Amino acid sequence: MPSRLSSRSASRLSSRSASRALPRLSALAASAALLLSGAVSPAAAEPANAPAPTVNLATNPGFEIPASSLADWGSVPGWRCSGGPAEAAVTTTAPHSGGSALAVTPASDESTGECVQTVAVQPNTTYTASAWVRGKFVFLGATGTARPTPPAWTENTNGGWQKLTTRFTSGPTAGTVRLSVHGWYQQGPFAVDDVRVDGPAPAPATAAGSVPTSDKVVFFTVDDGWQRTPEAERFITDHKLPITAFPLPMPAAADPGFFQRVTAAPGSSIQNHSVSHADLSKLPLAEQQVEICDARDSLTRIFGTAPAVFRPPYFAWNADTLQAAANCGLRNVLTADADFSWGASNIWHEGTLSPGDVVLLHWTDTLATDLPRALAAAEAAGLKPAGLASYLR
Repeated sequence: MPSRLSSRSASRLSSRSASRALPRLSALAASAALLLSGAVSPAAAEPANAPAPTVNLATNPGFEIPASSLADWGSVPGWRCSGGPAEAAVTTTAPHSGGSALAVTPASDESTGECVQTVAVQPNTTYTASAWVRGKFVFLGATGTARPTPPAWTENTNGGWQKLTTRFTSGPTAGTVRLSVHGWYQQGPFAVDDVRVDGPAPAPATAAGSVPTSDKVVFFTVDDGWQRTPEAERFITDHKLPITAFPLPMPAAADPGFFQRVTAAPGSSIQNHSVSHADLSKLPLAEQQVEICDARDSLTRIFGTAPAVFRPPYFAWNADTLQAAANCGLRNVLTADADFSWGASNIWHEGTLSPGDVVLLHWTDTLATDLPRALAAAEAAGLKPAGLASYLR
């Protein structure tokens, strides 16, 4: 039966990421040793049943994070605005705090200039949403809650900033809610800053390089998406290979039909690989959250299904990556323990491929020859490719 994803040894990370991973692992080990030796007092440790701390779960709440060059053109990081760049943009003119705010000018009398984001929540939990706004008839609300939640709104801030606040409770099976800010018809421009969704922090995602299972299966994962060849597509189709694709949003949007075709076999899926393929371990948590959440939103819009797994570029991740992934509603951060990209045949543990191994490949001009080599290695070990998503829960 499918098993839950869990961690394996850091030795299974690629050599190119090991240099990044080892210092962090050493630091974690040192911290654990201090706790075990009593250097940290028991009073300093969290109680076993302590509630999760209250944090701001909003993505890019102060509109301070710049857009990636690979993001949707004109987008506001963390947000989707109905009128796009024709209506919504970041401004540095008189923000409520920091260096910038969101400025929205509805392009027609039929537009409210709505901007939204998806916020990961826990079931049956109460949250407080707030935002500072400026303008006439500005609204702050949440949908997808346990029961309809009246929005907070103001008739007129008279040229200054005013705080709007509303509370909502998530449903019994809720994983996300939709947070929105908008104006009203024919009421002119408005501005938003310092958005908050205050509630308990979700538990960090789980990092792993493989899936513990006794089934004689391996998992083929293919990253990026810039080079899409008919030869690779033909091999995947002819062999009915279950593929877990991790495309970046830009190549995915450029050729969605290709990714739908190569993930047509049962068990295949399309998962999250960030927006810009940056080394996330070099970014603060807030910027990592933008990278992961915006990729989630783009892929969901393109393919209709939200990703559940995050593959960190270069296999570079840290504790903030695990929290950022959780804040975007993703429970699994996946690396790999074998690499068959660009003519390689690297297995980062002793022996042949093992049950549950995750094989790294890339959408490149060599994929049509990399896939047969990976498949031959799996067959030599008595294994067959399987769909990753069905083994995660």
